Amino acid sequence: MMELIETYWLYFLIGQYPNGPLGGLALTLVLASLAIVLALPAGVLLGLARVSPWAALRLPVTGLVWVVRGTPLLMVVFWAYFFLPVLTGHKSDQFTTMLVALVLFDAVYLAEIVRAGLQGLPAGQMEASRSLGLSYFQALRLVLLPQALRHMLPSLINQFITTIKHTSLGTIIGLSELSFIASQINIQVLVKPLEVYSTLALSYFILCFGLSRLAYALEARLTTRRP
Repeated sequence: MMELIETYWLYFLIGQYPNGPLGGLALTLVLASLAIVLALPAGVLLGLARVSPWAALRLPVTGLVWVVRGTPLLMVVFWAYFFLPVLTGHKSDQFTTMLVALVLFDAVYLAEIVRAGLQGLPAGQMEASRSLGLSYFQALRLVLLPQALRHMLPSLINQFITTIKHTSLGTIIGLSELSFIASQINIQVLVKPLEVYSTLALSYFILCFGLSRLAYALEARLTTRRP
């Protein structure tokens, strides 16, 4: 395994860059980070809609959440890959396709995290805020949402971990993320699939385990600071 790592470590990390497109572990992290950053505002808005007192807003968003959560991400990737060119009039590259699929998927799951965070707050906070003269949206923006987002940090990190693992589905559309690069290395060496895929599994484990420990530490800190 060490000989394999010494030979292909740079290809494993960044793909063909700078002589070609960015790939490997770097692309996986860029894709997952962009997906979470872009999905967070949409997830917050969808989460607020999920707890909205107006049924005309709450029910359609609830239906969207149920549909997307009940659909495998693989199907969402296929939809983005085949339907985006129809909607936009030009063929999307693999990175854009995977990013759109991950943003849609993450936004829905983040919406549920936001909803749970808001509903986990003491019930009297909205009434107390309104009694002080704040409007419904002011109470959400100034009182409820900041508290909910702070307590949601461990769940956001866990969703980021899930997104990192989901980027591996990009290999089915030819995106040169970490799993695709590992497959290319395996094709080149032919006789060392165990070493190649063990290195891939170890890379995912180290990355995700480190982030999960960060989430655990944040959760423990928030628990000790909670009155």
